[in-house]
Amino acid sequence: MSMITVLLIIVVALLAGMEGVLDEFQFHQPLVACTLIGLVSGHLTEGVILGGSLQMIALGWANVGAAVAPDAALASVASAIIMVLGLNGGTTNVQTAISTSIAVAIPLSVAGLFLTMIVRTLSIPIVHFMDAAAEEANMKKMEMWHIIAILLQGVRIAIPAAALCFVPASVVTSALNAMPAWLADGMSIGGGMVAAVGYAMVINMMSTKETWPFFALGFVLAAIDKLTLIALGTIGISLALLYLGLKESAGNGGNGNGGSGDPLGDILNEY
Repeated sequence: MSMITVLLIIVVALLAGMEGVLDEFQFHQPLVACTLIGLVSGHLTEGVILGGSLQMIALGWANVGAAVAPDAALASVASAIIMVLGLNGGTTNVQTAISTSIAVAIPLSVAGLFLTMIVRTLSIPIVHFMDAAAEEANMKKMEMWHIIAILLQGVRIAIPAAALCFVPASVVTSALNAMPAWLADGMSIGGGMVAAVGYAMVINMMSTKETWPFFALGFVLAAIDKLTLIALGTIGISLALLYLGLKESAGNGGNGNGGSGDPLGDILNEY
């Protein structure tokens, strides 16, 4: 791996770490981080596949109260680098490299929680420094400490990423090739099951009697091979617009029968 590639990967890792807190440009999302690392390393297609698979897992990750979700940034960056190292050896099966990267993403995301705890602990005195700067009305000093705190979040991902980049590709390739067929197949199956669990978590949070028909219809339409993602997206947008139009019509009085304002809900209640 060339130094330019390593530097670009570190930049992506730094942005992913900062976005884990800023949550503005979504660099920490697996689909974005893995795609960018795949782009700068010359494995764009594989990066998109890995990112899409991990994104299905991360859909169900959310901070709820004091419970912190697994670290998607470290999982995305580290697993993408492992995949790239495995592919750079030239003798690794692409599917094996992707499946193995998906499998190691989960423990990496849990390890990222420990790094997050360290960085947030270090940020506590920084807040006091900013309070002192505020009492002095020193805006530049406040901005400086703010930038330092954000950079710490980026460094917690950039340092492990840099360390992984210097692992010889031959070592990773040999390790992947040394895996028996049953273990490689198990990782592939396990990765698919984890993605399904992530999507199920999202449905569990969103599911209501009004949304279940849309979920069922989406699964049926997805089974039709001739429908592309653009076609499925168009169908989804059309159904959403139809639903919103019916809901607005019912909210305005509709036919005067005095519905609840939720036409689909009224239909299901009557059923």
